[in-house]
Amino acid sequence: MKEATLNKKIEEVDSLTAKFKEAKSLVFVDYLGLTVAEVSELRNLLYDQGCQMFVIKNNILKRAAKKAGFKGLDDVLVGPSAVALSKDVTAASKVIFGFAKKNEKLGVKVGVVEGTVLNKADLKIVSALPDKKGMVSMLLSVLQAPIRNLGVAIKAVAEKIA
Repeated sequence: MKEATLNKKIEEVDSLTAKFKEAKSLVFVDYLGLTVAEVSELRNLLYDQGCQMFVIKNNILKRAAKKAGFKGLDDVLVGPSAVALSKDVTAASKVIFGFAKKNEKLGVKVGVVEGTVLNKADLKIVSALPDKKGMVSMLLSVLQAPIRNLGVAIKAVAEKIA
């Protein structure tokens, strides 16, 4: 009986470690005080953005985080903890901080972005960044500006000559 339980926990840690390694960002939160409806709403908001949320025992979270190579989480993972995983760098943190504005009971503990452990303040900065599509759009806009200005200048010279 004990061996079966131990094997189940090992499988759970391995599965969670694999999910941690696949995710671009993780956000660990304290959900104590939220109603079941509020937790469901948060899960739905995360799901709509392509994220997942798991409520898992801290000892399994700690072991999976350690196995994934994240350091400094042991002191933070105390009390009720849930983790939101995202394949996008900013999606999970945007949803979490947006939800936390409306529900003060949701506490953000710590985050991991592309393997780097971030405190709450740094994670909030990341949440304010645009997503990948927004960043690509901004980059293209900056790259097109000189060409567009050259085109406007050539057109103005052509109109002046004509």
